[in-house]
Amino acid sequence: MTTPPGTLPVDDSAVHTVREIAQQPALWREVDRIVGASREALDAFLGPLVARGDLRVVLTGAGTSAFAGQVLQPSLARHLGRRVDAVATTDLVADPRGCLAEDLPTLLVSFARSGDSPESVAATALADQVLSEVHHLVITCNEQGRLAREHAQRPRSHVLLMPAASNDRGFAMTSSFTCMTLAALLALGKDAHDGVAERLARAAESIIEGGAADRTAGALVDRAPERIVFLGSGPLKGLAEESALKVLELTGGTLMAVAESSLGFRHGPKAVLNDRSVAVVYVSNDPYTRQYDHDIVAELRGNLPVGSVVAVSAETGTGTEGATEGADAWPLPSLGDVEDAALALPAVVYAQLIALRASQARGLRPDNPFPSGEVNRVVQGVTLHSLND
Repeated sequence: MTTPPGTLPVDDSAVHTVREIAQQPALWREVDRIVGASREALDAFLGPLVARGDLRVVLTGAGTSAFAGQVLQPSLARHLGRRVDAVATTDLVADPRGCLAEDLPTLLVSFARSGDSPESVAATALADQVLSEVHHLVITCNEQGRLAREHAQRPRSHVLLMPAASNDRGFAMTSSFTCMTLAALLALGKDAHDGVAERLARAAESIIEGGAADRTAGALVDRAPERIVFLGSGPLKGLAEESALKVLELTGGTLMAVAESSLGFRHGPKAVLNDRSVAVVYVSNDPYTRQYDHDIVAELRGNLPVGSVVAVSAETGTGTEGATEGADAWPLPSLGDVEDAALALPAVVYAQLIALRASQARGLRPDNPFPSGEVNRVVQGVTLHSLND
């Protein structure tokens, strides 16, 4: 496919990163087509599993791929009516008997950009070793990756390949994260998300095109914050985690970024705040949940300098106490009725833009913020140890 021209400023430090942020709306439409074309095979694979009342679904991946599982877990648990857990491969590989202590029929959903990280294949192998019955749904951006190749012909596995362009060449995962998250949402929560991909794509286009959001993100970065806090509730807590990781990665760890839930932030993590902090709060679409998001927005605006607290929201009104109105409200247009797991996809574009501009403001190269190789695009240095039966 041809990526449509973007409106984000590009220089040679961020060619891949900028393209991969800008291409997301087009790729989401392609993911929708891929899942639609695979529907018969997906239903044949997933239908008998989901029909089982004792099924456990485990969403797994490392780093950003783990946060995809965190975003999806609450939504998929509701739609499937089954136990759904988000367990990072880094936890599963280190403690397989603890993470898989209950020997239940399990669907292991593996998210992997490259499929070549050491933990990606090890997690599936350990699940096979520890559990009596495990089935694998592999969602990956790399057809040639080891994970895809090893599961391609297995009778208890189904590999769902993302568009080739989603195998991000930049250092940090951007379009790979959103494509894999959307694919799982459509594959496993299909009845609740018909038509949502097009709506998400249009919202993201409104954020990217014209450059207004990029300038707004740049203005936040121009405040020269020492610390940035991302907060969200339910699925949006996973989004907050991914947002903080983007900032840490693209700034080479030079900008402190933390994530928490809107309620959890007061229980110790609020100690990170100083007068050089900025905060981004992802406001839930759930009427009950977003009351807590409004509360923390109002509280933080009383603690921090004017302009330091941003509410990212799909609300069309002013919200409680004006929490989502004014210059410090960043919109997610025409998405006021979608679930938070879906809302996370256009919302993360704002975090990607913040991370991109913060990286460039520090004179770094977003495509490779660790030129000396101490942190790598595909994890290195992991020794895998055998698990004795």
